[in-house]
Amino acid sequence: MVRGSRSAAAAVSESSRDVILNAARDLIAEKGYDGMAVSDLCAQAGFPPSSIYYHFGNKLGVLAALLERTFEELHQLFPSPTSFDRLAPVERFEAWFTAACKSLDQRPDYLRLLLAISVGPQKDSAAVRDTVRRIRDYAHASWVDALTPVFAPDGGKDNERLVQQLAVLGRALTDGLSVTNSLDGLTYRSQVAPFVTMVRGLAEQRGGAGRRKGR
Repeated sequence: MVRGSRSAAAAVSESSRDVILNAARDLIAEKGYDGMAVSDLCAQAGFPPSSIYYHFGNKLGVLAALLERTFEELHQLFPSPTSFDRLAPVERFEAWFTAACKSLDQRPDYLRLLLAISVGPQKDSAAVRDTVRRIRDYAHASWVDALTPVFAPDGGKDNERLVQQLAVLGRALTDGLSVTNSLDGLTYRSQVAPFVTMVRGLAEQRGGAGRRKGR
C-alpha cells in the first residue's frame, strides 16, 4: 500500500505540520493574525520555533499554508456548477448556490479568515497575496459558470458584462455574510432565496433566458 511505504519520519513531519496549522487557525480566530506571536504558536502547538521555521520559513509562511489548506478542505465540499447541468439555468444556479452556502455554513471559518487577511497589512506579502488572489479568482470563475447559462447562454458582450458584474456582486455577498454570520449568527443558506429571486426576476426582465432549458 502507498501509505505503508512512507517512512515514520515523513508521517511525523506531516503530522507536526498539521498540528501547527491547526494551532494557527485557532489563534488567528482568537487573536487575529497580528496578535498571534510565534511564541504563542509554539505554546499552542507544542513545538519549538525551529519546527515553525523548518516547515514554513516564517510567520507569513504559516499564514499562506493555512490559507492553502483551508481552501483545499473547502474545495472538497464546494460543488461545481456543472454538477447541476441537468437542470434548467435558474434551477441550476439555485442548486449550486444552495450547495455552496451549505458548504460555507459547515466551514464559516474559511471566509472569515480570508476576509480578515484580505484587508490586513499581511495582504501585501507576495506569498499571501498570490494565494488569496488564486482563491478569489476560483470563486469568481464559479460564479461566472453558474450565471452564464442564465444570462449569456448565447454569448453577447452586454450579457457577458452583466454576468461579470453579478459574479462580483455574488462574491461580495458571501464576503459580507461572513461578517454577518460571525456577529449575528445569520446562516449563508438563509440568503439563498432572496438572491435567487433577484436572479430569476432579472432573467425574466431580460427576456426569460433563465427559463430556457440547457445552455
